[in-house]
Amino acid sequence: MRLDLWLWAVRVFKTRVFSADAIREERVHVDTRVAKPGYKVKAGEIITIIMDYGEVDWVRTLRVLDAPPSRVGAKLVPQFAEDLTTAEELAKRLIPETVSPGFRPVGMGRPTKRERRDIDELEE
Repeated sequence: MRLDLWLWAVRVFKTRVFSADAIREERVHVDTRVAKPGYKVKAGEIITIIMDYGEVDWVRTLRVLDAPPSRVGAKLVPQFAEDLTTAEELAKRLIPETVSPGFRPVGMGRPTKRERRDIDELEE
């Protein structure tokens, strides 16, 4: 099975395009080697993915157990991939992004009455 398809099938990435893009950006390594999206995945290989969550990057490590016939449900993923990610890397993923109080991203529209009151309380 192709690497980009396998990453999508075991729910590492939401779409196959996202998995292929990550591979092309050299954020995915197979046994410490940079791979291409069409690389044929074999059982026993270690796949390392640099996951991007805003300002914090963390490394996810998976061992290939088998190739699923197609995209599988979350409960069936352990049959095809073993997660070897360390606890330190998982903790990086949970670090909240530092956003200043009262910050509203562009395109969010006007604040609601409740949000406006909260913003006014912060300014006092």
